[in-house]
Amino acid sequence: MCQKEGNFPSHFEGTEEERMIAGKLDADFRDYIKDMRFFDPHIHMTSRTTDDYQALAEAGVRAIIEPAFWLGQPRTGVSTFKDYYNSLIGWERFRSSQFGIKHYCTIGLNSREANNEALAEQVMEILPLYIYKEGVVGVGEIGFDDQTEAEERYYRLQLELAKEAALPVQVHTPHRDKKKGTERSMAIALEHGLDPGMVIIDHNNEETVKSVLDQGFWAAFTIYPFTKMGNERMVEIVKKYGSERIMVNSAADWGISDPLAVPKTAALMKIKGIQEDDIIKVTYQNAIDAFAQSGQILVSEFEDGMKIDQSLKFNGNTILRGGQSPDNILIR
Repeated sequence: MCQKEGNFPSHFEGTEEERMIAGKLDADFRDYIKDMRFFDPHIHMTSRTTDDYQALAEAGVRAIIEPAFWLGQPRTGVSTFKDYYNSLIGWERFRSSQFGIKHYCTIGLNSREANNEALAEQVMEILPLYIYKEGVVGVGEIGFDDQTEAEERYYRLQLELAKEAALPVQVHTPHRDKKKGTERSMAIALEHGLDPGMVIIDHNNEETVKSVLDQGFWAAFTIYPFTKMGNERMVEIVKKYGSERIMVNSAADWGISDPLAVPKTAALMKIKGIQEDDIIKVTYQNAIDAFAQSGQILVSEFEDGMKIDQSLKFNGNTILRGGQSPDNILIR
């Protein structure tokens, strides 16, 4: 999980005061975001429950992007990567649709498992089979973890893959020595001739945001793991830098995290006086603009909520259990 180094946390972890504010507002944050819609551009729903999907739908989350990532323990063979990638473009997309949420994904070899070079070589061979699939909106999440030579090698190879496919890149910046890793990630992307407008630099903080924006990249911020309502620091970022090329995500996964981080951050921004147009940009529109460059995002499919048909099945499987019948559980 997150490790701190330097003056700022790697992610936006809340102070005790901020967590108190979050606790007080947690019960009624929806009062501040009525009729708003949200897009979470980084969330790992494979690791989440149907309750989380239900909560996302009720909070106005219309679409999500699920980046391929490390599942908590090392995979032992390329077949496990195949099964995982297939689930992102298959079962998980179906599961999301059953709650009225449009599911996209990015496909890539994560930085941690890039250090198993024998396996990484095999994964690189299969990536072209997946990145052109319907609903794949980028190559990701890729980048650095321990900033090893192996991580750099496979980061470079995947940048070339993204460039060839004309897809956006979703870059994971390291938890340790974040500023150095972020600068290194951007420099390598530019070295490979990528348009910074096609690269989303994720997990930013106060030490990295200015350089990311100044160089023309997208700056994504992860409200994770303790900031239930977003926090004052994210509000201050938007106050200082505006809303252009900035987006908020939850990166909710198998650890302590909050899938509702995006709508809760929007609520806190409203409370703190951020203009609604700016809130919409950082919690909805900017993510669309960045990843729509893939040619895979059609807003009309989800902006008013997807039609739900719980009588549908995926490979003979359904989200319903026992005596449940289609549409007898509340979805929005």
